[in-house]
Amino acid sequence: MTNWIRTTNNTKINLNDIPTLKIRELRAAIIEEKKRPIGFFGKDWGEGRVKLFCILADDKNSQLLVSSALFDANEKTYECITNEIPAFHIFEREFYENFGIKPLNHPWLKPVRKNQKEYPFFEMDGEEVHQVAVGPIHAGVIEPGHFRFMCHGETVYHLEIMLGYQNRGVEALMVKKPSNQLAESICGDSVIAYNSAYSQVMEALKDIHISDKAQLIRKLALEMERAAIHIGDLGAIAGDIAYLMGASVFGATRTLVINTMLEFSGSRFGRGLINVGGVNFDLDKETIKRAKQTLLKVEKDVVRMCETMLKNTSVMSRLEKTGTVSTERAQETGLVGMAAKASGLDLDSRFDFPDKWMQKLDIVRTPIQGSGDVNSRFKLRYKEIKESISMIKKFFLELENHQNEPILVDSNVPCAKDAFAISIVEGWRGEVVHVALTDWEGKLSEYKIKDPSFNNWYGLALAVRNNGISDFPLCNKSFNLSYAGNDL
Repeated sequence: MTNWIRTTNNTKINLNDIPTLKIRELRAAIIEEKKRPIGFFGKDWGEGRVKLFCILADDKNSQLLVSSALFDANEKTYECITNEIPAFHIFEREFYENFGIKPLNHPWLKPVRKNQKEYPFFEMDGEEVHQVAVGPIHAGVIEPGHFRFMCHGETVYHLEIMLGYQNRGVEALMVKKPSNQLAESICGDSVIAYNSAYSQVMEALKDIHISDKAQLIRKLALEMERAAIHIGDLGAIAGDIAYLMGASVFGATRTLVINTMLEFSGSRFGRGLINVGGVNFDLDKETIKRAKQTLLKVEKDVVRMCETMLKNTSVMSRLEKTGTVSTERAQETGLVGMAAKASGLDLDSRFDFPDKWMQKLDIVRTPIQGSGDVNSRFKLRYKEIKESISMIKKFFLELENHQNEPILVDSNVPCAKDAFAISIVEGWRGEVVHVALTDWEGKLSEYKIKDPSFNNWYGLALAVRNNGISDFPLCNKSFNLSYAGNDL
């Protein structure tokens, strides 16, 4: 019997075709494959049993490997995978937290979300060692999260991040009453990415094929979202180093992008644009013409401001060699998206799991040679803004060939029975992963979500080591991770 079933992005497979192994067999199969984990979650299988599903990404071959292991009611432990593949550390912690099945010898078996009472913070001894606690309540409108710094003088030896304050039970809500409105409300700065992933996974389960026109509108909206948030983050980084001109220019420029999205959908963040079966709003020629003119100004302003900042020695003294995560450490701990790319790992699901438009429109990958510091994360945003605008232009041009197509097809059809589907969308932070399972009646029985922040919060903790504690706000802004996306 094979250990894995291979599938692709946005493709339905039969739940009963997924191999069911013993946990020791699954563990051995995972270690043998040496692939990147994107899913590792349990499901109540009745009679006290738990079924563990594992999804590995074969990025080079654009394939997904799926397998499972069934725990009997009296099976409450297994030998951890993390000591062999450290990227599993957060996945095993979450599985243990949800089902009480302990990964033996796990090096950092701490709560992920259920942690507000007696969290076991790491402790350091020494007369000159002191702790600095920040949060969970922060200034302004930042979401809640607790940061515990272990410092020697001004130098950070270790940062521990305690989350879970935004735990809303989203995955259970998705099973009870799935909707586009719920999907786009999960993570407010990634509306398009989340709504796209939800719509695509449901379309796979329902065997719905949307029009080329709807596909293109979704794709350009995703790149608009990427450009808008990246521009805002460049402004936030500028603000944290007291470069007020940059903060002002980027803030105003971001507004141009999100106001264009307002023209598209009636929402600056794209709420209501995407629906299962396509999109709710068409783009007429005048709207597209105005958007092109706006994006031309946006690109010029971003280039001018970024080039000015990157030539400024005071700016570079703050960005270079601050908050560095090495390539080796990024790969080892399983960073994804921006955090990974800035450290030299070329992970991008737009190219690793491409749709037909990437090749048809000649959209090619241009890796960045990042060193993993704040400067690399700044430059990566700059690069991706320009690339996104270039992609949007191509999508606008291609739309002219699909003017007579419908923007929305009927989605009022049942899901397939005993089905399993995965949708990966490259949001601006990184991969947003939605996994949906149906039962023998075709009803959703499990819905699993992974935000890129789930992988990357530990990367932020690594980034601030041996930096001054005053560098933390800058490091934090350069990652700009999501509390809500992590906590779900």
